[in-house]
Amino acid sequence: MTLLEKIQSMKMPFAELKGVTFTEAEQDRVVARMLVRPDLCTLHGTIHGGAVMAFADSVGAAATVINLPADAKGTTTIESKTNFIGGAKEGTTVVAVATPVHRGRRTQVWQTRLQTEGGKLVAVVTQTRVVL
Repeated sequence: MTLLEKIQSMKMPFAELKGVTFTEAEQDRVVARMLVRPDLCTLHGTIHGGAVMAFADSVGAAATVINLPADAKGTTTIESKTNFIGGAKEGTTVVAVATPVHRGRRTQVWQTRLQTEGGKLVAVVTQTRVVL
């Protein structure tokens, strides 16, 4: 089973609810896409900040899972910081690319850049995840 197939086989109900689709997975990079639907927006048809953060959290979680030590029982977010750079309008697809900052025995830190398919930067999210 490839790393992408492993991620795609994981049951991630909230990611599914948001419409997250994982498209690439390597130990040093995980990529996913999400369509900005009306129910993920705030005023004026712009993606809600919470949707941005939740999208990044799902991608960071998947990246961590495929990098967990064999004896680990799972992972959870213990800190997340989001820099909002720009918006994404309803109907736009946002692409998230997670790359590792640190992969230790007890914690992992991932940075996820979210941008529109057209290349407009939406946010940069850094999250720390504990290895359970």
